[in-house]
Amino acid sequence: MTEKSESGFFDVRISDATLAVRDALREVLANLQPLALSDDEVGTIELVLAEALNNIVEHAFGADDKPGEIRIRCSRRKDGLHFAIIDDGLAMPDNKTPQASAPDVNVKMTALPEGGFGWFLIHTLATDIRYARVGQTNHLNLRVTCGG
Repeated sequence: MTEKSESGFFDVRISDATLAVRDALREVLANLQPLALSDDEVGTIELVLAEALNNIVEHAFGADDKPGEIRIRCSRRKDGLHFAIIDDGLAMPDNKTPQASAPDVNVKMTALPEGGFGWFLIHTLATDIRYARVGQTNHLNLRVTCGG
């Protein structure tokens, strides 16, 4: 469900996160169409949000197997698109985002890690990344430079 806001650009809510990440990404991208972003910019936004949302579903909600709500707010500013992602899942360990280092890929093909690239990609493609636990909700804020 999308809500347009006067002060912001748009607000997408996912009521059952475990089932709706793809739909939410489609909705976010549809809301970005009026900006006429390049394919590279759209791809970057999609990748960053997909990694963040999948991490929320897998880690913040995964342990409880409970449906949760995720809210994605987007506002357009001179320095790019600012996203606020808010969920009511479990807090991040130590109340901070995981390290943004790339997993070691200089290993045999059979020893390559299956995961561990998400936060590296988010930190590589987005800026101004901030996380806070506010009451019973997680707040992840980030900026994607685009629309120059």
